[in-house]
Amino acid sequence: MCKELKLILKNKIHYYLVATFFFIHLYLQLLFIQMRIEDIIKKEIMPDHQKTVINLMITANEVSDKATEALKPYDISLQQFNVLRILRGQKGKPANLSTIQERMINKMSNTTRLVDKLITKNLVERNTCENNRRKVEIFITPEGLQLLEKVDQIIIDVEKKCIESLTQEDIIQLNTLLDKIRN
Repeated sequence: MCKELKLILKNKIHYYLVATFFFIHLYLQLLFIQMRIEDIIKKEIMPDHQKTVINLMITANEVSDKATEALKPYDISLQQFNVLRILRGQKGKPANLSTIQERMINKMSNTTRLVDKLITKNLVERNTCENNRRKVEIFITPEGLQLLEKVDQIIIDVEKKCIESLTQEDIIQLNTLLDKIRN
């Protein structure tokens, strides 16, 4: 019995070590790929239009990752946070799924799934109209508003940290250029 237990423990430890090394290896590969992309961008090996678009994507991912990390202790995703802010912006009026979807920053988000998760967490409420069952109204709950009060300043701090190296003139110019790209 003791030999069997030792073998089982040895196999489990081996499994955890292999899994740990695998994830470390994967992380280092991703880090290496990220570094290579940034090196390529810095060395001007690619045309300016490609460099600009890749730079935008890398920067957007970095900002998103920092905000996501800041929200982790509150058990909400960045997309869920976005839904809560949209609903708070309704100032007590209901929103339907299409309104939320239109206002989402990430249009690829599955709004129904996001709302379902927020309902499970008691952060939003869904009411179905008795006269028209297809009409669904979504409200932010007092708990959702309280959560936003807690995380608003945290997200503001993350946003400020992301652009702390820019002057006010840089920020205005960057916003102007980003508006130009989108329009």
